[in-house]
Amino acid sequence: MRGLLALMALLFAVPALAQVEQSTAALNDPAAPSVASPDGRIVVTLTTDGDGRPLYSVSRGGRQVVAPSALGFLFTDAPKMQRSFKVESLASSSVDTSWDQPWGEWKTIRDRHNELRVRLKEATALGRVMDMVFRVFDDGVGFRYELPDQPNLKTAHIADEMTEFSIAQDGEAWWIPGSEWNRDEYLYNRTPISSVPLAHTPLTMKLADGTHIAIHEAALVDYSGTWLQRVEGTRFKTVLIPGAGPAKVTRGTPFVTPWRTMILSDDAPGLYMSHIELNLNAPNRLGDVGYFKPGKYVGVWWEMHLARSGWGSKPVHGARTDNVKRYIDFAAKYGFPGVLVEGWNRGWDTAWLGDGKGFDFDVPTPDFDAKFLADYARKKGVQLIGHNETGGSVSHYESQLERAMRFAHAHGETVVKTGYVTDAGQLERVGPNGEPMREWHDGQFASNHHLRVLLMAHKYKVAIDAHEPIKDTGLRRTYPNWISREGARGQEYNGWGNPKNLPDHEANLVFTRMLAGPMDYTPGVLSLVGQGDTPILTTEAKQLALYVVLYSPVQMAADLPENYEKHLAGFQFIRDVAVDWADTRVLNGEVGDYVTIARKDRAGPDWFLGSVTDENARVLDVKLGFLDAGKTYEAQIYRDGDDADYRTEKRHSLVVEKRRVTAGDTLAIRLAPGGGQAIRFRLVK
Repeated sequence: MRGLLALMALLFAVPALAQVEQSTAALNDPAAPSVASPDGRIVVTLTTDGDGRPLYSVSRGGRQVVAPSALGFLFTDAPKMQRSFKVESLASSSVDTSWDQPWGEWKTIRDRHNELRVRLKEATALGRVMDMVFRVFDDGVGFRYELPDQPNLKTAHIADEMTEFSIAQDGEAWWIPGSEWNRDEYLYNRTPISSVPLAHTPLTMKLADGTHIAIHEAALVDYSGTWLQRVEGTRFKTVLIPGAGPAKVTRGTPFVTPWRTMILSDDAPGLYMSHIELNLNAPNRLGDVGYFKPGKYVGVWWEMHLARSGWGSKPVHGARTDNVKRYIDFAAKYGFPGVLVEGWNRGWDTAWLGDGKGFDFDVPTPDFDAKFLADYARKKGVQLIGHNETGGSVSHYESQLERAMRFAHAHGETVVKTGYVTDAGQLERVGPNGEPMREWHDGQFASNHHLRVLLMAHKYKVAIDAHEPIKDTGLRRTYPNWISREGARGQEYNGWGNPKNLPDHEANLVFTRMLAGPMDYTPGVLSLVGQGDTPILTTEAKQLALYVVLYSPVQMAADLPENYEKHLAGFQFIRDVAVDWADTRVLNGEVGDYVTIARKDRAGPDWFLGSVTDENARVLDVKLGFLDAGKTYEAQIYRDGDDADYRTEKRHSLVVEKRRVTAGDTLAIRLAPGGGQAIRFRLVK
């Protein structure tokens, strides 16, 4: 218990609210406070209107991109904080430093920003205070509220934020709906900005003048996530995701909110190259997480989505000892360090979806010999990846959480995949008086639950890959055993009936969902068919390219072992591709149309490239200047055949070829309709 209390203290640690590099001074200058990015291109200005309402605005290159937008809070039990504010004091600071990730898309991250801290005080009898903190980077803005301890605001029962984003121009937007039953597992809409209703974040936009904006949030801790609601025209307001009670967020002061973030770029590639989300999170609080090693895995998973076996015992149980042993043998033969097993524990024969109280997380089914399989895998140089599906019964899972992580550790599992399969707004928890309550996947309760899981997992040297999760907000920096998550529409939709994922889906994901962080998309289905042999809408080469395009430090080779042995030529790239990177470059791209990404293996000198397109064929000229100058590489190219097309049986048309290249070369990347290309650049010694 003492250890758990220490972990909880770590979880709820609140940063100091007043640590700045320059001393705070009274503001006598009537000019509106402002702060510019280090390169001077982006400027954030804070003003107050005639009613004392604080408003912020953002300009870039002299053009306004966010018009004056409101700030403030609504409470369930107190007057709102929005009017009668005066600027009491301000302080500024600058940071230019670098830090290393234990794993990730880049080894070293540069944090270069200017900060403005403005203290606002109500000119009323309440005299409440809030600090607005703005951090401005060369590629965007983050801002948050900080509410200090004060006599007239000891506990904040927040009904909603009044934060707005008044986008200065119309343009295009890519979005998925908020407040819908299927959480965030939707295909992306492409509409005018002025037609977006209620959307999840990240919300990606391209203004009429070409400026790209992605709005999201960072460091979501002990708080509710947000949707964006269009109010009128191109003006949006945040909507805090509900909880089971009347207040969407309850916090005692002092506390800080998550950062509201805007990545600003001239083009789509610049959105992905931003490090704002990570830089706005606190440094690693866990210490050494060397027990987690990035890697690829196979597993008892796709066969169940094809209805060839099931999670439960009938009609055919997938997690049988003999079947899992077969996957371990396959993994050992082809060099995969992990084998995922779903459906191994007691509870799957109940009506678990939305009611997982029948699950036991340390009791295997009679036909799953956990000790034998763990020992067998270890002898083969493989480890099992655990699976804890909750069916949305969160309090039930928490009651067994330590048992679950102890079981994983005892069986050599350094990664556990968690799951929360239930409709949005239907997470089940037990209230303080024992009453049943329902919560949202992105609410304050879920925010705290996921961090409790991370801390318990770390105690037992386990990393977490969360499915049906809370949104990603860069917390992998602070808690680096949170290695990946789902949080979008993944490959399993290709296993079921229609509609399957459309050809533009992955090119949408790169510049929307992937701006938040790693995604366990589970690529690599080379058979290109789902249930009933219904076609998946990609080419074989595109499935290979997804290993580079869609980042995760744990990448699944999702197809059946027997299918890989029918497609050994393409399977070779899956075997070779790295999963942990020293550097990443987005070489070209347009949201929802196409993208090309190159990544450098952290463990060696090789580079890998992935390029994908939508339903349109393309030829993209790609300069290889990312390669080390003066060195020669063998480009091992896996490309669409000249007749490849996702709409026909020729989607399997794959050409594998090799050529010598250097940093001075340019490759013509030919992509078939629905196609892709994957390349390994192997250093010639």
